[in-house]
Amino acid sequence: MRFAKDLLALATVSVLAISVTAVAGTVTGTVKFDGTAPKKLRQLKMDADPKCAKKHSGPVMSEMLVLGDGNTMANIFVRVKDVPGNHTAPSEPTVMDQNGCMYVPHVMGVMVGQKFLIKNSDGLLHNVHSLAKINRAFNRAMPGAVTEAEFTFEKEEVMLKIKCDVHPWMSAYVGVMTHPFYDVTGKDGKFEIKGVPAGTYEIEVWHEKLGTKTVSVTVGESDTQKLDFSLSVPKK
Repeated sequence: MRFAKDLLALATVSVLAISVTAVAGTVTGTVKFDGTAPKKLRQLKMDADPKCAKKHSGPVMSEMLVLGDGNTMANIFVRVKDVPGNHTAPSEPTVMDQNGCMYVPHVMGVMVGQKFLIKNSDGLLHNVHSLAKINRAFNRAMPGAVTEAEFTFEKEEVMLKIKCDVHPWMSAYVGVMTHPFYDVTGKDGKFEIKGVPAGTYEIEVWHEKLGTKTVSVTVGESDTQKLDFSLSVPKK
């Protein structure tokens, strides 16, 4: 009798899992830079702190515009806007490191209520200064002996800038989301957002200087929608 109940419970869980999968889709695509790529990207000047410069074997370039083959773009925050329902934040933290006097990664996402862990792998004095407009701002000094600092965000905010007042070239951007349906492109410009509930949504791509672009898409059950975006320098 007990075996039959366990078998029934297992079957019920399996049906639920199949049902959840069946009504979820995927949004994937590529983001490219539309225009003539700069022949030479801006080099960061770390002269103000020789200890930072010594952490690199050569010049360090700005991450404001990172292009791959075919002008694909890195550091693009891609999100599904206004997904209904309540979504539980992951128990594991999202991690940003201060390494080589740079924020790593340069662009990232975190959910409301999720632990946001900032590490200091440099062993140098940094300070983590958030320029939040919706969430409560913070400005935390992190001397070399302080290896970690932990924060959480209470409200959605896209995007939130973080800077270091000690090293003015250091900056990063965080998308604070109420759901997990977002991604950040790598140098190949690709993104993939899985498990999107069936429905019609606005898909937004964001770049720190080139702004945003939004496209409407309908995601069906077990569906994959491919969207390609191009971003260009706004005309003056």
